[in-house]
Amino acid sequence: MRQGRFSWLGVITVAILIFVNAPFLIIVPSSFTAAGYLSFPPEGFSFDWYKQILDRPEFIEAFSLQLAAITAVFSTLIGTMAAIAISKYQFKGKNVISSLLLSPLTVPSLIIGIAALLFFTRLGLGGTFLGLLLAHILISIPYVVRLVLTGLTTFDYTLEKAAYMLGARPVHVFWDITIPMLRPAILSGFIFSFLTSFDNVTVSLFLVAPDTTTLPLAIFTYMQESLDPMVASISSVVILISLFFIFLLEKVYGLDRLFGLNAQQH
Repeated sequence: MRQGRFSWLGVITVAILIFVNAPFLIIVPSSFTAAGYLSFPPEGFSFDWYKQILDRPEFIEAFSLQLAAITAVFSTLIGTMAAIAISKYQFKGKNVISSLLLSPLTVPSLIIGIAALLFFTRLGLGGTFLGLLLAHILISIPYVVRLVLTGLTTFDYTLEKAAYMLGARPVHVFWDITIPMLRPAILSGFIFSFLTSFDNVTVSLFLVAPDTTTLPLAIFTYMQESLDPMVASISSVVILISLFFIFLLEKVYGLDRLFGLNAQQH
């Protein structure tokens, strides 16, 4: 009975994986078509649509990588400090602050985009890189906070106490014990915030200017003008960049370690 149950579980798991990844299984092969229109299965095989990306300045000059990198740095710094404060200290308004930090996860991106547009326009930041950066930091911080809080649930506070008893200064304890033990959670928060910023369309749509266009928005605009295989090729590049960071995370630390799936082995 148990063997039959597990076999059905495996079938359901495979079906879900196929359903979730079906768009990728279609868009990537379609990018190698030799035809002048999107087709699946692809007609022939060619790299021409990838070569033509280099002739499109709106794709090459997009600010996605720079914006995502800066967003990830600031989101990781703010989110990590906030998560440590929430987990380790008691203060008035703690629950309110925690809820506010995580609220962008529950508010629709469309609402965040409209609110950010109205707010930053009043500050004179509408259509500027700084306004776009602040909005991306806003939507990325919750991922860092949640992942670092998850890492803190298995944090061994006795190591910090032992360091204090041996005369270590708080700054040394923080840099030599706290940060190294939280490094997998912090790194995962950095990568998730990077990908959140890099792939964002909804919030960016309200805040970009012609000179601060992101790659996903450039793809969105191009699709309104023309729907040819170049859409598939540039989308495949975006998928490749995202997979690179996920595989890098798996190679360095392991996703099972990050999410606590093998916590009992340590």
